[in-house]
Amino acid sequence: MKGLTAKEEEIMGFFWEKGPLFVKEMLAFYEDPKPHFNTLSTIVRGLEEKGFLAHYTFGNTYQYYPVVSEETKNTNLLNENLCYGSFLHLYIKIICLSCSVLPVFPVIT
Repeated sequence: MKGLTAKEEEIMGFFWEKGPLFVKEMLAFYEDPKPHFNTLSTIVRGLEEKGFLAHYTFGNTYQYYPVVSEETKNTNLLNENLCYGSFLHLYIKIICLSCSVLPVFPVIT
């Protein structure tokens, strides 16, 4: 799972807090100067491509909804950043941190 930019994180926060939203509804969450509709739409479509959002179709407009919970996103980010998705890497990192030694991770295939 790819990480999120600060703006993507902010937008996902709206979805996690409010649930399904149309891009036009999201404009109400911003103070002036509001971002342009097309800018928000581009970011939301990017989030859908990354697998964080999906959409319902209503005529020629979309209502987006989160498919990844905030907890799942944080857990995946922790796994990627802390232990590289491996219990062995996590264990080595914890041991090395307690000994103040920098870990050198072997390539495991």
